[in-house]
Amino acid sequence: MKNNELSLIYVWDAYCGWCYGFSKSLRTFLQNHLELPIQVLSAGLFVGDRSQSIAAYPHIPEANKRIGQLTGAVFGSSYDKLLNEGTFIMDSEAAAIGFSALRSLAPERVVYLAAAMQRAFYYEGKSLSDLETYQEIAKQFDLDEQRLIERIKTPETLDEVKQEFLIAANLGARSYPTLFLKKEEGLYNLGGGAMTAEKLEEKFAELI
Repeated sequence: MKNNELSLIYVWDAYCGWCYGFSKSLRTFLQNHLELPIQVLSAGLFVGDRSQSIAAYPHIPEANKRIGQLTGAVFGSSYDKLLNEGTFIMDSEAAAIGFSALRSLAPERVVYLAAAMQRAFYYEGKSLSDLETYQEIAKQFDLDEQRLIERIKTPETLDEVKQEFLIAANLGARSYPTLFLKKEEGLYNLGGGAMTAEKLEEKFAELI
């Protein structure tokens, strides 16, 4: 099968620590496969009853330690402060709206926009519910801030995000991050979590 008949679907959540850890492997893999189009979908990990304070998830500090050990991801002191205070509310719906707005302005840089959001939260300790966080990312990527704010505030973006959560759930990702390879005959799980770019290459070679 020719590579131009293949594509990728990446299911992630901006407040998922393993997605933060996987980000570098994903970007390295994509740099080696510029021919593969990628669609990035927000999963909606902390929505509804699950959108609670960070202290409501006591496993997070230990998980972060493991993520750092296995992937080399660095959690910043500003983020650690949020973790220690424990009152920060993780709202994946707000983060997905921000991501959707960014993605609409620069779809070809979608993976790098996701990485910028993760850095804003996990390294700089910034809220992904705040407009200012997205304005700063817009500046980094030379995007139109006014258009971005309009996209975040329009009700249509929320509708799109809710639909996106359903689409992501229906793909069958049982955990996040999950990278799927889309072939003519169906979807195949390429991996996620602590997988290195090398392991992704091996799995990709097996599947094609």
